[in-house]
Amino acid sequence: MRVGLYPGTFDPITLGHTDIIRRACTLVDRLVIGVAINRDKGPMFTLEDRVSMIEAECAPMAAETGVEIEVHPFENLLIDCATDVGASVIIRGLRAVSDFEYEFQMVGMNRAMNDQIETVFLMADAHHQAIASRLVKEIARLGGDIRPFVPPAVASALKDRLG
Repeated sequence: MRVGLYPGTFDPITLGHTDIIRRACTLVDRLVIGVAINRDKGPMFTLEDRVSMIEAECAPMAAETGVEIEVHPFENLLIDCATDVGASVIIRGLRAVSDFEYEFQMVGMNRAMNDQIETVFLMADAHHQAIASRLVKEIARLGGDIRPFVPPAVASALKDRLG
């Protein structure tokens, strides 16, 4: 069984994330969505909220693709999380060249710590290349329409959170 790990903060999950998740399902038998607990980032949504939103968005994909999708919070090193969940591949989404520079460094460090785990990059679909959770939150904070960027339930949760 090929296990993949798709890590991120997912604060909140966007259509860009769901696009990568759907496409990652074609590469693995089991996909673990690793929800990073990063206290330094000060997420808008609690860990429980983020996990719940991801589970709600992924359940239909799991049923449709037949791939087991599990949501797994983690606070340790990414490479250690991959080992913990039995992943042989880390899935990363790329939007732009600037993403690649950071990810290139991460791959080098991860391979130095465990060269048995590969990293696979999936380019964001052209329709989703500009989407970033940080920008979605800013648009929502300023009263903009975020419906083109996030699933409907997430748009509603953001609206509720911001009042």
